[in-house]
Amino acid sequence: MELDIVALSRLQFAITALYHFLFVPLTLGLSVLLAIMETVYVMTGRVIWRQMTKFWGTLFGINFALGVATGIVMEFQFGMNWSYYSQYVGDIFGAPLAIEGLMAFFLEATFVGLFFFGWDKLSKVGHLTATWLVAIGSNFSALWILIANGWMQNPVGSAFNPQTMRMEVTDFFAVLFNPVAQAKFVHTVSAGYVTASIFVLGVSAWYVLKGRHTALAKRSMTVAASFGLAAALSVVVLGDESGYLSTEHQKMKLASIEAMWETEPAPAAFTAFGFPDQQSRETHYAVRIPWVMGLIGTRSLTTEIPGIEDLVKHAEVRIKQGLLAYDALQQIRAAGSTNAIAPDVRAKFEDNGADLGYALLLKRYVDDPRQATDAQIEKAALDTVPHVPTLFWSFRIMVGLGMFFILLTGTFFVLSVRRQLDTYPWLLRIAVLAIPLPWVAAEMGWIVAEFGRQPWIIEGVLPTAAAVSNLGATSLLITIAGFVTIYTILFVIEMGLMLRAIRKGPELDNEPEAVLISPHIVPAE
Repeated sequence: MELDIVALSRLQFAITALYHFLFVPLTLGLSVLLAIMETVYVMTGRVIWRQMTKFWGTLFGINFALGVATGIVMEFQFGMNWSYYSQYVGDIFGAPLAIEGLMAFFLEATFVGLFFFGWDKLSKVGHLTATWLVAIGSNFSALWILIANGWMQNPVGSAFNPQTMRMEVTDFFAVLFNPVAQAKFVHTVSAGYVTASIFVLGVSAWYVLKGRHTALAKRSMTVAASFGLAAALSVVVLGDESGYLSTEHQKMKLASIEAMWETEPAPAAFTAFGFPDQQSRETHYAVRIPWVMGLIGTRSLTTEIPGIEDLVKHAEVRIKQGLLAYDALQQIRAAGSTNAIAPDVRAKFEDNGADLGYALLLKRYVDDPRQATDAQIEKAALDTVPHVPTLFWSFRIMVGLGMFFILLTGTFFVLSVRRQLDTYPWLLRIAVLAIPLPWVAAEMGWIVAEFGRQPWIIEGVLPTAAAVSNLGATSLLITIAGFVTIYTILFVIEMGLMLRAIRKGPELDNEPEAVLISPHIVPAE
């Protein structure tokens, strides 16, 4: 029953997270695109750019509201479903979330109001400032959330206190500048920029195909293609950085993504295609490209990337060392006061404390890890291998779509330069059909990031199975059904509102057109 509770708790959080991330990337990207469009409006005085900003701003507002509604639930889930996790790491994990709420979300929410209701009450520069602050606030929100998530992937700047049984901050700046968190932030934000660019490109292409609002649509396509191409290229570069960091901090995740069962001579080959078989520990019909994985993962020709089999053996060693730390921890807790702890016990814990989390993997099989058999230790070590086929294919779908986005935005960028955006209707149809694909890529990316971390909720520190609340399976099933129902209704409502706004199109603006006559902007006659 305990394992069922763990699986159901994971399922509930996965569902709410995947629903929430349907709204986040579009919010991140559209906020910046709005700021760019309004900047052009302020610089040129052309009313059409104001109409563009208002129109895409309407779609941003619908999406922003749903993102807030679904995001709040996720934070409450830490207390509801993952109470031991919250108690264990609350001193560290809670700080970025609190800063996100105080610094970023309030900033974003405040200036969203000014964006929508300040058009006729603020000066042009004042309203533009509000729009840029919305974009900055949106990205700051992502920063602090991903600092928290990055710490779960690479728990730096912290230490376990055996007296309080909690992880505590030792260096906040190490948490803040965690290289994994920084790489995740820029990669995730860039993916959001791609999502918004493909969305704007596709909707604008639909207008061109229908012969509606073509002037606005073509300008929107030009901005989206330029911004999207830069973002898509940066996603590839930043994804490479994430892969390199995985080699340092999450070796099992990288080996599973590549279905690399055995350690290969450096530089390792990249498996472009194949069918991983976790039972037989081999990849059928593998198509491999020499050297590529070694260059991506290590940026050298001489450094090995360990395979799954060797990493499992290494996990067995760490479990046995963790048992020494677990035994010392029990003696420390039994001693009560700090003065009663024997120096050799303290030394044993300090020497082996980094592997304590590996001993906790045995909790799945035995109440007292010190009583575990060799067979149970071997099973616990095997648990450190995530489901390889899921990671293998999720990663390749994500990468394949990323290459497609570069090709798509690059093509429309060239067409915009040549002023041929409406020359090829079949390309416009592809752009329309491509609208949902960035969300598929984003969800695949989160599956790689979070599913690939299993069985850890905090990499190498706390197993997922040890972090759940003591809830009944019935309660979890009811809440899962409730969340799926409510979120599906919200998603349908959002899609209805978005489609209605798109069909309606931009509203005509009665402000007189302006032309730029240096050094003043004056109304056109």
